[in-house]
Amino acid sequence: MDPLAEGPSRPRARRPPKGAPGSAGRISFGAAVEPQRRQRLADLDLRGKRLLLRADLNAPLDHGVVADDFRLRAALPAIRTAREAGAGVVLATHLGRPRGVPDPALSVRPVAERLGELLDAPVRFRPRPVGADETEGRRTEVAPGEVLVLENLRFHPGETANDPRFAAALAAFGDEYANDAFGAAHRRHASVDACARRFPRAAAGPLLERELRWLGRALTAPRRPFVAVLGGAKISDKLGVVESLLARADRVLVGGAMAYTFFAARGLPTGRSLVEPDRRPDAERLLRRHPDRLALPEDQRAAPADAADPPPVFPADGLPEDRAGFDLGPATAARYAAEIAGAATVLWNGPMGLAEDPRFALGTNAVAAAVADAADRGAVTIVGGGDSLLAVRRAGVAHRIGHLSTGGGASLAFLAGEPLPGVEALTWLPMAASGGERKPEPS
Repeated sequence: MDPLAEGPSRPRARRPPKGAPGSAGRISFGAAVEPQRRQRLADLDLRGKRLLLRADLNAPLDHGVVADDFRLRAALPAIRTAREAGAGVVLATHLGRPRGVPDPALSVRPVAERLGELLDAPVRFRPRPVGADETEGRRTEVAPGEVLVLENLRFHPGETANDPRFAAALAAFGDEYANDAFGAAHRRHASVDACARRFPRAAAGPLLERELRWLGRALTAPRRPFVAVLGGAKISDKLGVVESLLARADRVLVGGAMAYTFFAARGLPTGRSLVEPDRRPDAERLLRRHPDRLALPEDQRAAPADAADPPPVFPADGLPEDRAGFDLGPATAARYAAEIAGAATVLWNGPMGLAEDPRFALGTNAVAAAVADAADRGAVTIVGGGDSLLAVRRAGVAHRIGHLSTGGGASLAFLAGEPLPGVEALTWLPMAASGGERKPEPS
């Protein structure tokens, strides 16, 4: 059972509150997770219509075959909901970064083929990329229950440029619109922004709603104690997230290479570990403001190490000059696991070390097991970020986690309190009588 499941829906507010998605200023966590303020996919009358569904089907390919269908499976509820409602579904997605030109290696065709297998139904594929001609979309027929997958949106430069002509051409493929691509919601791209605003009703899909609900409520009304676990390579990638969580969580446990910029700020030896000197003042400021809330490793596994032997372990104040830290040490892994065990809400984003190397995956694996155990005890547990998701799946505990977030950059942007254009577009007022794109109501 979803511990964050909602009760009966209430009438939707027409005007978003100040600071909400779609209004000026930074995103309001509370407003972002109030589903009654957005049009839902389930609200739309789809019978006999074409639904343009922006999904996140950005799956890794291996020799022309989908290597990981996690994102495809996450999109299935929206597709099935639309088909059962009598819609013909037109799926729009990006894949990789083709830089505005067609690249056969990044064609969505393998995604369409795998999607057909998952749906156990025929799925059509349109090999011609969407351009700037609206007539192509208008002429495209999609029967009720049928699924059509468009070619990679980023094969045209208009997608990443949020070009209105490209948005108009894409919008012509649908009579209704829904965005279920939380993983792309932080991009001001045509398919989630300009295109959405061309429809009188721009609805949120079930995956996008679920992501906002889980992440938003963890930040606005978490069950306490609330423990956040942050890892990864650079503090610069997650500075906003660290600051946001330090203002909300009871404890923030730091691991991965980003810990070494904090080590440098404390005057601890960092050896050959990755340190961002230009971010040292930020680390010093956070340590000064949150001395009891921000937790750092007390020991570390280091390299170089003999492949035949376990990596050497050094205390936080004892890393030699010729060594680099690549994982939590056993004492830190045990301490972090104990902190997680006492939490009622756990949010984890980023590995605790070089987890792709089994010698330096022990800290990440310990956190994965601890988060799963916390979920078994009834804690609200959220895991996001590609490496963290891979870790819980490799450990065989993914099915025990409360919520696995599909949004890498989008999750980080939301946690840092940054605007999500793909959410802002869903809260704007209906199309003006004079035509054109919808405009935000003046505040």
